[in-house]
Amino acid sequence: MNARVPLPHALREALTAADFTYDAVADLLGPLAHQALARNETVPGLTRTREASPLATLTRLFLLQVPVSLAAAEAALPRLVDRMCAEGLLTQSVGEVAAALDVRPYASDEQHLWVCSDLTPGLDGTAQRVGADHVLGISAASTSLAQLTIREQVGTALDLGTGCGVQALHLARHAERVVATDVNARALRLARFNAALNDVESVVEVRDGSFFAPVAGERFDLIATNPPFVISPGTGERLVYRDSGLPGDQVVEHIVRAAPGHLAPGGWCQVLANWVIARDQPWEQRLGSWLPAEGEDACDALAVQREVLDPAAYVELWLKDSGHHPSTGAIALEEYHRRYDTWLSWLDSQGVEGIGFGWIDLRRRTGAEPGAPVHELISWPYDVEQPIAPAIADWGRAAQRRVDDDSLLAARLSARADLVQETLGAPGAEDPETIVLRQQTGLRRARTADTVVAGLVGACGGDLTVGQILDALAELLDLDPVAIHEDYLPVVSDLVRQGFLI
Repeated sequence: MNARVPLPHALREALTAADFTYDAVADLLGPLAHQALARNETVPGLTRTREASPLATLTRLFLLQVPVSLAAAEAALPRLVDRMCAEGLLTQSVGEVAAALDVRPYASDEQHLWVCSDLTPGLDGTAQRVGADHVLGISAASTSLAQLTIREQVGTALDLGTGCGVQALHLARHAERVVATDVNARALRLARFNAALNDVESVVEVRDGSFFAPVAGERFDLIATNPPFVISPGTGERLVYRDSGLPGDQVVEHIVRAAPGHLAPGGWCQVLANWVIARDQPWEQRLGSWLPAEGEDACDALAVQREVLDPAAYVELWLKDSGHHPSTGAIALEEYHRRYDTWLSWLDSQGVEGIGFGWIDLRRRTGAEPGAPVHELISWPYDVEQPIAPAIADWGRAAQRRVDDDSLLAARLSARADLVQETLGAPGAEDPETIVLRQQTGLRRARTADTVVAGLVGACGGDLTVGQILDALAELLDLDPVAIHEDYLPVVSDLVRQGFLI
């Protein structure tokens, strides 16, 4: 291997030769050890990787984070050990080599990728304190955003707050040009390295700067971001990967308000975030006030609250994340109590009743679409189909296709193929107490239905118009035809927007 070949390219050749891929590692470890490693436990994996092979060596070195012999490292990384030590990826002592950074295989759309980041903290329950400029690797948040992001071909995409560049690698597969930004110098270095490691450096441009400053005046077809959204008093160490330095949830509000000005017509901004649930205001009302509703940057918006934590659970989650928990052995009990109380008291003083986790999806309107923007904010803590991105794209198309009442009456709709109807009631009762329409794919939405809605959905097979079905139901149920049109056309519009009717 020529020393003049750039290190990321040479490393890619070595990783490929060793078959250091997600599937191969999962097969080597087996289900037991693979699942244990997902819980940050390494012992089953160490047992499964005792036999020397390049794949086992790389797995022990980078994923299990144990030193390997110099001979084994050189066999797995031919003529690369010294170069990787010089670049800070490895460290070398007498006869042994250890990882200084994580190099992790990653599967995406049947393509083999690798992601370089800081080492995984807290393996086997060890102290997990991380530095202020820690660069997070593949995480639950990054995979959630990847599953949320619409994967249609676009010209330009922005990965705002790229970290080690996971989203940029995804975007590079379906965007002609990707800009990735961050304020963490170490993250920028690793994002550039990862772009080269995965042979997309010609597509991905990495820029230094805060929020939208590095892309002032530019517009994108797609923006994906998992911003540093943790809500804290800011009295302790600031961890750049999770702490923005802005109070409360202002970082998310700023992105939601500013993003439309950086979207091309029809472009999407997809945000994974959390937000304050205030004592005196419904969360939908609070987030709704952030959404652009008029002007040239007006957007359709879908916000989905997936989880709610009370303030105490929230503080515990993030103190453990940063290693400030007595169980790690890295902090005294008294200091933990002090941090906990400070943070919890601050949330109370801010009137925080809970913290919501979820998604905010914005689609900038083209200017030729009728009516006001569609803003839908829902709490949906139930299972959804992953990836969820196709369902988000379908929602956007339905929002675009809104029609007036006359056109809706003339439309011939069909119930979606996966829709089922559930009825609940006492055994033997003539009529059910409750009728539920439930989707089996996508968001897997469910909604209750009365007799008219159930009858309408059941009759929507693409043959009759909505008007004909409503008139027939009015006659069958002895209802006023004018009133049934007035009462149920908005319901039909909702059923189309929510994907129950097509």
